[in-house]
This record gives sequence, C-alpha cells and structure tokens, in this order.
Amino acid sequence: MALGSEVLKSTAFIPAGSSILLRQLSTAASIGVLSSQPHRGLTTSTPSFTTSNASSSAQPHLHVQLEPLDSPNDGIFLLSLTRSEAKNAIGKQLLKELQEAINNLRQENSTRCVVIRSTATGVFCSGADLKERAAMSQQESALFVQDLRATFSALAALPMPTIAAVDGFALGGGAELALACDLRVCSRNAQFAFPETRLGIIPGAGGTQRLPRIVGSTRAKELIFTGRRVDAPEALRIGLVDHFADEDNSETAALSLARDVAAAAPIALRMAKAAVDWGLETDVQTGLRIEEACYAQVLPTKDRLEGLKAFKEKRSPNFQGE
Repeated sequence: MALGSEVLKSTAFIPAGSSILLRQLSTAASIGVLSSQPHRGLTTSTPSFTTSNASSSAQPHLHVQLEPLDSPNDGIFLLSLTRSEAKNAIGKQLLKELQEAINNLRQENSTRCVVIRSTATGVFCSGADLKERAAMSQQESALFVQDLRATFSALAALPMPTIAAVDGFALGGGAELALACDLRVCSRNAQFAFPETRLGIIPGAGGTQRLPRIVGSTRAKELIFTGRRVDAPEALRIGLVDHFADEDNSETAALSLARDVAAAAPIALRMAKAAVDWGLETDVQTGLRIEEACYAQVLPTKDRLEGLKAFKEKRSPNFQGE
C-alpha cells in the first residue's frame, strides 16, 4: 500500500486549518512520491539525458544538465547549472530546463541522492537575470517569480535527499536555490546574500520562509533587511550551510556526503525525508502520526530484512529499494 493512501485514511488526526498539509499529502499520493513501489512507464537505467526534447542540432546551449553518476557514486544524480557566461543568472530558459530536470528526477525511482552544482568558475548562481527581468512588464515579472517559487518548491518536495554544492557567489535566487535543498556544502570562497531589498523587492522564491526555518527568524531578518554578504565560515557558524570544504571546490565534499546518504536504504531515505518535512509543518502529535504512517511503509520492505541480516552477518547491506 502506498503511504499516500495510508496517510489520507488517517486525516482525522490532522488539526483543523491544516489545509496546506492536506494538499501536500494529496499531491504526494497522486504522483506516487510516497509509494514504495517503482514508478511505471519510466526506465531508470538511462545512461544520461538532457533537459530538452529538441534535436541536438537545433538545441541552444543548455543551461541545465542532469546525469546519473557511475561507481562509486551509484544512485547519485548530478544536476549542473551550466550558464557560465551569465554566472548562472536565472532566466526563462534556465528556469524551464530546471523544471524539466526536477520533473525527470521526481520519476526516477532508483535515485538515492541529487547533488546540485555549478560549472561556472567563482559562482554558484547569481540570482535572477536582471537584464531579462528589466524587459518584462509588471504582470510578466509576477508570473515569472510565481514560476520560480513553484520550481524551488518542487525541488524541495523531491522525494530523495538533495545537496547543494556551493562555490563562489550564491546571491538572491541563487541563495534561495541552495535553501530549497535538504543539505548545503560550501567551499571556502562561497558567499551568500539576499540583496533583494536593495533592489526594491523582497526574496520571492521561498527565501522569506526557508531562511528563518534554517537560521532562525532574527538572523534571517537581519540578512534580508541589510542584504549583506555571508562568507563561508559565518555560513557554517549560523547553520546556513551544513558542511564546509576548506578548498576552492566543494564538489568532492558534496559527493562524499552524497555517497554516505546513498548508502542508506532508498525507501527509508524517502520516508525519513517525508516524515521530517511534513512533521515540521504541523504540531508534534500530528507529526508523530505522520512518522507512524511513514514507518509503516518500511516495515514490509525487503530492504528492512536485508538490513537486519547484514547487521547479524557483520557486513554492509545491499539495499535494492524494494
């Protein structure tokens, strides 16, 4: 039985007014995010793919690339921002390709972890493409930001753990992109900032909500009000990042963390993420019922039995996601 249906049968335990949580649970059930069964109609052994359906001869330069990694990084996908000439500024094309990549990942049942990185030197993502934004009408700008917010929310809602590998500048929307990941690893040259108020706007892709949940409301307000930059040591100290790599590139450290994550049972990873994320959106007692429903999904799995057998035999488990 899929977890979505199990949880939805128990909606009586969800307090009045928790409509957002109910919608999340309903959405998860409808797209199969909470199911312990493989998604149908999608092969999970594709060696690599891009995020555009156009023929390669007609393709413009891709701004986002998605690829599965080989051993020793089995089960890990690498999502790369490749618009180096514009410092990975988020324009319409990059946003569209990011949406496509997230949609592909949502259906990849074999994926255990996703690492998001930049191929641009000295920058993770510089935020919105302000040149493109300047040519938009007020209505077009509102629709673009709405799309951006929905895309980052879809990233945050991916069933598998995600890690942002941040090198160089992560500004505005770039910082919000990192916040939408479960974990953040940065190199010593990383700098984060939320400069929107200096541009007459506010963070509009989840920054006002995710930042205080990560660093606390007072610290978040200070960073948003002042727009000041946070270097790597401070980011680690205030909890904005989870790991600090004392070098100019964080990818090695991020992949090392991803391998540690990917060593866990795939269904257990997804259920643990669901329990934490949804539990945070409600009271403790409701959260405990969500945990119970998530735990019920791992009990009948072959991976649970494999974990017990491996422990008894004093060996590493061989989880299959079943």
